[in-house]
Amino acid sequence: MFKILKYSVYDLLRSRWSYVYFVFYLMLGFVLLFLNNDMNKAIITLMNIIIVLTPLIGTIFGVMYYYQSKEFTELLLAQPIKRSKIFMGQYLGISLSLTLSLVLGLGIPFMAYGLFKSSAIFDFSLLLLVGAFLNFIFVALSYNISLSTENKIKGFGYAILMWLFLAVIYDGLFLISLVLFNEYPLDKFSLAATMFNPIDLSRILILLKLDISALLGYTGAVFKNFFGTGLGMLSSISILFLWVFIPVWNIIRKANKKDF
Repeated sequence: MFKILKYSVYDLLRSRWSYVYFVFYLMLGFVLLFLNNDMNKAIITLMNIIIVLTPLIGTIFGVMYYYQSKEFTELLLAQPIKRSKIFMGQYLGISLSLTLSLVLGLGIPFMAYGLFKSSAIFDFSLLLLVGAFLNFIFVALSYNISLSTENKIKGFGYAILMWLFLAVIYDGLFLISLVLFNEYPLDKFSLAATMFNPIDLSRILILLKLDISALLGYTGAVFKNFFGTGLGMLSSISILFLWVFIPVWNIIRKANKKDF
């Protein structure tokens, strides 16, 4: 598995898109800090970008890499190598390379502006942790879609639709339900609905860590009472781990049953 992981990382590092992704975050970090020396405000702006862009990039890279390396994967399957090692190596290679581009692209400008001397280091660390989780989650989800669909066009379409639903449509449905049932106690429903969407859960974690949950009104108070505690933070991180574990387990299950 480690040889396949190593090959996948090197293959992606040779791709110019990986460097484009790295340079984008590098320039974004420098520009935000140049325009505003307040790191906390820069982190808030980065949150709005990372929460939407990171899942999209992870989804596109996951689908694209699976279809482009399909012939090589079939060649590996003809060798005496376990299927789980092949697909786990590829999955970890994609996820780690994207996470490396994210961490280095944002870490370099923030360290250049004195991150270690600022109190914002913990908020920035949480931002990178959330970004890493979103990479691993959406690469796994996109791999599940690719394994289920032989047609490349349909695979890309389903993957983009999945990202669009979790990033945009889900929030709209959530808000509509809150408006329609505003006469009922919706505390537990709001918490449960947030946990069923990794993007929303990541956004809430960062907002609470930045102590700007008051912007969310009554809903922010409900979230702060739960996610703002140590138990709530531990629960939310555990749920993000589940969002990684379940799709990865499903990748292995599908790969073992799929007829290539």
